[in-house]
Amino acid sequence: MRSSHPRSAAVAALVASALATGLLAGSADAAEGSVSADPVRIHDIQGTTRISPLTGKQVADVEGIVTGVRTYGSRGFWMQDPDADDNDATSEGVFVFTSSVPTVAVGDAVKVSGLVGEYVPGGLTSGNQSVTQISKPVVTVVSSGNTLPEAAAITEYTVPAEYAPAGDPAAAGSINGLALEPSRYALDFYEALEGMNVRIGTSRVVGATDPHAELWVTVKGWENTAKRGGTIYGSYESQNTGRLQIQQLAPLAQQPFPVANVGDKLTGTTEGPLDFNQFGGYTLVARTLGTVKAGTLAPEKTKAQAANELAVATYNVENLDPTDPQEKFDNLAKAVVENLASPDVLALEEIQDDNGAKNDGTVSAEQTLTKFTAAIAAAGGPAYQWRTVNPENNKDGGEPGGNIRQVFLFNPERVSFTERAPGDAATATGVVKDQGKAALTHSPGRIDPANPAWADSRKPLAGEFVFRGKTVFVIANHFGSKGGDEGLTSHHQPPVRSSEAKRLLQAQAVNGFVKELLAADKKANVLVLGDINDFEFSATTNALADGGALYPAIKSLPKAERYSYVYQGNAQVLDQILTSPAIKTFTYDSVHINAEFSAQNSDHDPQVLRFRP
Repeated sequence: MRSSHPRSAAVAALVASALATGLLAGSADAAEGSVSADPVRIHDIQGTTRISPLTGKQVADVEGIVTGVRTYGSRGFWMQDPDADDNDATSEGVFVFTSSVPTVAVGDAVKVSGLVGEYVPGGLTSGNQSVTQISKPVVTVVSSGNTLPEAAAITEYTVPAEYAPAGDPAAAGSINGLALEPSRYALDFYEALEGMNVRIGTSRVVGATDPHAELWVTVKGWENTAKRGGTIYGSYESQNTGRLQIQQLAPLAQQPFPVANVGDKLTGTTEGPLDFNQFGGYTLVARTLGTVKAGTLAPEKTKAQAANELAVATYNVENLDPTDPQEKFDNLAKAVVENLASPDVLALEEIQDDNGAKNDGTVSAEQTLTKFTAAIAAAGGPAYQWRTVNPENNKDGGEPGGNIRQVFLFNPERVSFTERAPGDAATATGVVKDQGKAALTHSPGRIDPANPAWADSRKPLAGEFVFRGKTVFVIANHFGSKGGDEGLTSHHQPPVRSSEAKRLLQAQAVNGFVKELLAADKKANVLVLGDINDFEFSATTNALADGGALYPAIKSLPKAERYSYVYQGNAQVLDQILTSPAIKTFTYDSVHINAEFSAQNSDHDPQVLRFRP
């Protein structure tokens, strides 16, 4: 199992570093400060803000009942004071970081002496909230077999509707110094339970079991419900307060983690300590795990295009290369044929070079594409041809040595590709008029590859297609990732989304190119598609659509169907197809075959648009 908290033993150094960044109050010298004179209770350690008032202090003989023991990853145990105070803002539980396998058991009454600190999962620059803990502990077991403190209920009635307070402008937008208001804000509610024994009842799964043995549920079954059972992330203000990550305390070798898909139910009671980690924030680490009741969700199949309809699709195939198992090629191919109904044009993202992540200068993807198109034909699909532009080695981001790129597959029996002086990695395609119509100078070609917006990122691939005598311009994209953005549970509210700046520039570049096509022919059929890596309500999408040049077709769907990806229990849009004004009537489908399922061929759902040019 992935470690939730790979903690540093140099706690004093961590505290000193945190002090320097303004995360904690006090002085670095306090890290080895004197023992507090009065008996200290756990709620004294937790305090009424996110940061312990005793950070950097030694505490002695803090009493509690052990409620959970973690023997892997961040080793330690949680303990809770059964004699709570009358302040809902102060947690009665705390994590004791032992570094080695703890020697205590659940139900032990213990006294713990050690150093109070704030550990930041993911590091001080991650934006993550900190976990109050006791480290370098001396633990005395007073008695065993004690009744555990009653678990605090996390339900649709106890979790507030508002997600987080606004950050303090005087503290760079941080909420760390604000007094907790657990009856008003969901993040404050969870923080006031940090380290405590909590429970949920039967809850709907909104994030499938992942390879790290974790899943997501919602305790608010009605909150922004997706048509197929998930929870829609429809704006920056709809964070979905009922979402909660579920892990288990038992090692996987001892107890396999249940496999669940979106829409399944985690039935019965799930109970254990409430943790915070860098991979999703507040997490119920189950000592007692409910039972998964499977739902009826099945992968979708889109409708086949009519004879006079052009079907264009986009699919991120997640780092496909010849070293992948044949099974991955076969499963992806089957999806193209059976779930996507063999679209006429298919834009692929994350096609890797012929030896994948081997970093030896190889940039050709000939073997990758030969293997994939053969698998499609074997699955009963068309004999697709392809067009692409090989990238410069290690210039387009992604996995080092993988050289991911976008590729057009097209069915030559239905559509033809117009070859115009194919470009190379560094050559920009342009727009000219040809017999009164728009045309590309290079097809296939890349859009403005020297633009700094595309540094260490995939350059857009443009191509001209002809269907039933009509020209259609297709621009395949894979915009910069969200890597580096802070999570929704950040101590900055709103969270810092630093990656947006690059995607905004990328969107402006593509929008400018589309406007050139429309200036040459206002009736040009243009489709901009791919892994945009941003939401339909984002500044990125707005920049793509600027001036009415493009329309985000996913907005034609009901809100409950707008998603192509599930992240931390939020069903959201990353993959899109946008249409030029000439494409007035179309059918759009986000084909849900991966994102909601534990068994995935890719982590993205493909998108299909059908229209009559």
